[in-house]
Amino acid sequence: MSPARKPGHETFDAFWAEVSGGRTEVIRGVEVRVPTDVPMALEKRVEELKDSDDQEDLAELLSLLFGKDVLAEWMANGMGLVELQTVLTWGMAQAGGRDLSFAEALDMVRSGEVGKAANRAARRKAGAPAKRSAAGGGRSKPTSRASTATSRRTSRA
Repeated sequence: MSPARKPGHETFDAFWAEVSGGRTEVIRGVEVRVPTDVPMALEKRVEELKDSDDQEDLAELLSLLFGKDVLAEWMANGMGLVELQTVLTWGMAQAGGRDLSFAEALDMVRSGEVGKAANRAARRKAGAPAKRSAAGGGRSKPTSRASTATSRRTSRA
C-alpha cells in the first residue's frame, strides 16, 4: 500500500513557485524577479567568464539572475556602474538567502566589501585552508632529526 499523499501541489514547479515567494522589484523602471536561489548555471558561467570584458557576457550573467535582456533595459534607462554593482550585490545576497537592503548593498560596494565577500565565499566553497605556521604564514615543514637531535655526551668522571 502506498503512503497517502498530503494535499497540496501537484508538481514541483508549482510547489517551488509558492515557497520562493515570486517577489518582484522595480529597478531602473524594469520589473525583475527577486532571486531566491543562485542558478547552477550562473556559478559555472561566472567561472568561465571571470576574465571577460565583453558586455554580452555580462548580459548573459545578469539574465541568469534577473531575466532576459535586463542589462539592455537598465542601460537604456540610464543605469550607471555603481548602480549595477549595487544591484548585483543585492541580487546575489537575495539569491544566497540574505535579505540585504539596497542601502546595505551600496555600502558594501563603496567600502569594497563586495570583493571580500566573494573571496570569503570562494574560500569556504574550496574547503578548509591548509594549516599555516604562525611565524611565516607558510606551511610548517618537517625538519630532519639530525638538525634537531641533541648529541649525548658522556660524563668523564
